[in-house]
Amino acid sequence: IPKSFSKGDAESPSSLTDISMAWVCHNVEVLCVAQEDGSLRFRHCPVFPQELADQLLHRMADEGVLNDRTVGIFQNLEHLRLRRACIQSSRLSAEAFRRSLCPHKLQELNASHIHSDVTISDVLHGLTSSKLCRQGLQTLLMDGLRLYGGAGEESLQASFSMLRGLKKLSLAWTDLNDRGLEDICAIPMLESLDISGTNVTDLTPLLNCQSRLLSLNAHGLQKVEMPASSFISVLSKLHLLRHLDISNDRLVMDRDDLVQQLLERPGMLPQLVSLDVSGWRGVSGAAIQAFVEVRPGLRFIGLLGTGAGGSELLCGDGQLKVAGESSLTQLCEALRRYSDRESFIREVLAHLYSHTSDMEEPQPHIVKLVLAAMRHHTDSPHVQLVASACVFNLTVQELVLGMPLRLLGNVVQQLLTAMKNFPNHEQLQKNCLLTLCSDHILQVAPFDRSVHTHFLSALVAQCIVEVTHLDPCRYEAAKLIMMMLGNHEDQTVQRMAVAVVSILVSKLSTEEIAELGAEAYIMKQLLSIVQQKASLGVVDSTLKFALSALWNLTDETPTACRHFIQCQGIELYMELLESYYSESSIQQKLLGLLNNVAEVEELRMELMNEDLVEHILSLLINPEVEVDISYFAGGILAHLVSVRGAAWSLDAELHSTVQEKLVSLSFRTFQPFYPLLHVSQCPGVQLWALWAIQFVCRQNAPQYCDMLQSEGGTDILRVLSSHADTHSDVKSLTQNILKILEQNIHPTSSGTKRGNIISVS
Repeated sequence: IPKSFSKGDAESPSSLTDISMAWVCHNVEVLCVAQEDGSLRFRHCPVFPQELADQLLHRMADEGVLNDRTVGIFQNLEHLRLRRACIQSSRLSAEAFRRSLCPHKLQELNASHIHSDVTISDVLHGLTSSKLCRQGLQTLLMDGLRLYGGAGEESLQASFSMLRGLKKLSLAWTDLNDRGLEDICAIPMLESLDISGTNVTDLTPLLNCQSRLLSLNAHGLQKVEMPASSFISVLSKLHLLRHLDISNDRLVMDRDDLVQQLLERPGMLPQLVSLDVSGWRGVSGAAIQAFVEVRPGLRFIGLLGTGAGGSELLCGDGQLKVAGESSLTQLCEALRRYSDRESFIREVLAHLYSHTSDMEEPQPHIVKLVLAAMRHHTDSPHVQLVASACVFNLTVQELVLGMPLRLLGNVVQQLLTAMKNFPNHEQLQKNCLLTLCSDHILQVAPFDRSVHTHFLSALVAQCIVEVTHLDPCRYEAAKLIMMMLGNHEDQTVQRMAVAVVSILVSKLSTEEIAELGAEAYIMKQLLSIVQQKASLGVVDSTLKFALSALWNLTDETPTACRHFIQCQGIELYMELLESYYSESSIQQKLLGLLNNVAEVEELRMELMNEDLVEHILSLLINPEVEVDISYFAGGILAHLVSVRGAAWSLDAELHSTVQEKLVSLSFRTFQPFYPLLHVSQCPGVQLWALWAIQFVCRQNAPQYCDMLQSEGGTDILRVLSSHADTHSDVKSLTQNILKILEQNIHPTSSGTKRGNIISVS
């Protein structure tokens, strides 16, 4: 599923540009031909605006389709001109990078976390081999790469200082050392530097760029050997510094008073706009207050985990933004700032859970921030656990009604991902199911990453886009939850999982139900739950949902019906029909499934059991039984005595009795059927009611035609027949009934024969 389809704001649909780029990404092989070197080029390539060329490259990297073959399309410099290139997390070799991207007049390059053997040295070599890049590149991000190849420092083929126009450089979480820092500080125009999490031990080289450095990120420098006083001394000389991050991901005490010295040093960094000291526990609130008061230009301060931030000045509601834990505003800022820093996210979510336990108004912006944290840390069980609890708090009861549908779709996707990644984490499974056990989410939320979009193949020629809304991931969700159910015996997990599956299955297409019903383990799992509940004689939501799921799974699905029989389902259902005789809701679900089995001609022989047939017959003729139960009972018996399928193998007298009682079927009123004939009902529901009405009208036209007229049923049928959205099968059956009415017009009768009446009132 294209991730890029979910780009954009949750309250609005994806832009045409986003959708088009995603489509091109996932059809790039079809749109291209191979060149001599094995790379691809577009068969027909218009001149792309530069911004769209940049966006296409970025999307290809995002979608995971950027590799040595596909990057070849950017060798066409005349039609695809790049300025801001993002190849983050792609799989490119050093040679493909050099050949396809370095000839462009790049101003920005994000090569962070490339999944290959590409090193910082390789990237530098490629960039410095191009005069355009040496002079024009202004921003370079290479977070997470190794500095050298297997040959060590000898493999360094170029220096940072050769990039004469570079203003912003990020090498966070690389193996950058002191020698590399010295080279970097010789870059003549460097203004912004990120050396967080590197092997740097001494910051003294920074003094070589004190006349131009405006921004320094230096958090997580665990190998610094400088005394705190020397560290602060270097920083104090960076007079132009506007942004400084010396936060600590380990969330430890500031035993060397590093932060305290920075805050209390007179005249320290007067131009500062943002300061991040999050993670240093024990920072003095008074020192923070005093520091902020004398710097009216300060716009951000990071205080998460410091214990400071409780004063009114630091509330975060004004011009000064604060990342902390003292208020919901501070926590949201922390979620925005630290989405990729696991230790901080864990700290934030723990506080957020407490702050969201009694929300009164929907907060979709907070949900989006929590989901972003979950996406960044899919392999962290702690983040997923606490984040899923926060999502529940933020979507519970009426709060979910205030969430945009696309956002709910993202909620579903992240929860299902968490459940899939941690199938044995019981509390996490509970948290996710608690949120998913929402009628609103299950009924209306799109169960995919976003709205799936399909295009006419000739998009540009026709200038028309057809967008189709589908939810194919409901199938995957139901399958995933059923697989998870086998790992847990907890009754709460079981109840919620079965409820979710039951509702999901009811929303699947016939094709998806057939595919799901072909999974034998799903049938076994659901029947096992039914058997467990039946052995205790309970009637609860778990039993009802399991029976509903089984009923839906076998609807028009012969394979599922066979699995049902192979799992001894008929024997179990015979027991349930006896033991739950007075429970109409259970009886309906049992008979509904058996009716599905009876619809399969080659399986009818499996229902030729005298006790079973006699029990079903008793339900047909009992005047106290509800109409839906009698309907399914009649359907099963009608199939069994049908001339098609297996020959009747039971007592001949029973066969005659069944035929006789089917003919004598009658209703006292059609009132229960009329709501089922509303134009908003699904065709299956309408057909069910129409079949029953047609059946008795054919058997006793004078009585039932008069009943339809006197109750206003004729008008309801005419509305249904003429409505534009009415299914063709429904229209056909409706018109058949109206023809019967036209042929049998009688004055309204003052009474009806009571014979063998089925009460539906």
